[in-house]
Amino acid sequence: MRESPDFPALLQSFFTQRLIAQRKASPHTIASYRDTFRLLLRFAQKRLHKSPSQLAMEDLNAPFLGVFLQDLENHRANGARSRNLRLTAVRSFFRYAALEIPQYSALIQRVLAIPNKRQPRPLVDFLTRPEIKALLAAPNRNTWLGRRDHALLLTAVQTGLRLSEITTLRQSDITLRSGAHVRCEGKGRKERCTPLAKPTVSVLAAWIKEQGKEASKILFPSARGGTLSSDSVQYLVTKYAAVARKNCPSLLQKRVSPHVLRHYLPFLTMSSDIGQRSAEADKTESQRGRTERTTRHSLVDPRGC
Repeated sequence: MRESPDFPALLQSFFTQRLIAQRKASPHTIASYRDTFRLLLRFAQKRLHKSPSQLAMEDLNAPFLGVFLQDLENHRANGARSRNLRLTAVRSFFRYAALEIPQYSALIQRVLAIPNKRQPRPLVDFLTRPEIKALLAAPNRNTWLGRRDHALLLTAVQTGLRLSEITTLRQSDITLRSGAHVRCEGKGRKERCTPLAKPTVSVLAAWIKEQGKEASKILFPSARGGTLSSDSVQYLVTKYAAVARKNCPSLLQKRVSPHVLRHYLPFLTMSSDIGQRSAEADKTESQRGRTERTTRHSLVDPRGC
C-alpha cells in the first residue's frame, strides 16, 4: 500500500496532474488557482507560523479557511465575487484530495460545505463618448509609458477584450493590413476575432514600430518587458480616470475599471431597427419569465473611436 501524500506533494500533483495533464485547464484558470493558493499559503504562514512545506491537511480545516476568506474581504477589500472565486479554487483542490487521501473525508466534507456568499447583481455601467475621449487623452504620450497606456486603453475600448485577453496579446495576434483585426483565445477557449478601426490601427502600427516588430513580443509589455499584471492595468485605469475627471465631471459619478471599458463597444448604429430589436429583446425576456442581467453599451460609429 502506497504512503499517502503530504500537503505540499498533493498541492503540486493537483496542479501538474489534475489541472494540466488531466483537465488541460486554460492558462487563465491555472493562474487564478495559483494566485488563490499563494494568498492562502501566505495567510497560513502569518497565522499558523508554518512555512508552506510544513503545512498538513489538518491545518486547512473549515474554520481556518473561513477565517482566510473573511480576511480577503476585510484586508484585501475583496467583494463577494472575488471571495467566491477563491473558494472555487479551494473546493477544486479538496475534491481532488478526497480521491487521493480518503482518510481525510470528514475534514474535506466540511470544507466543501462552505457556502458561496450571495452578492448583488447591479446593472453594469458604461462610459459615454466624451468620457472615453477624456480618458484616452489622459496618458502623457510624450513618454514611453504614456504611449503604451494610450494604445492599451484605445484597444480595450475599441475591442471589448477582457483584461486577461488584452494583457496576453502578442504582436502576432494583430493584423494591421487590409481587414485589420485582433485575434485571441477568450473565455471558455473560444477564439475571438475583432475588427480594428483605422485610428486604432494607426496607433498600434506606431506602437509596434517603436517596440521593434517581432511576432512573439508581448504587445503591451511592462517596463521590464514582461506581461502586465491585472493589478497593474487596474492601477493605470484608476490613475487615468482620476486625471480625466478634472476635464469630464460626469466621471465623478462613475467607478471606472477595466471591465467597465468593455461596455463601450463601438459599432455602426442601425438606427432604423434599434427600437424594434430592443422591444423584441424585452418581449423575449418577458416570455422567459425571469429577469436577465442587463448590460448597456454606447452605440457609436467606430470611426469616431
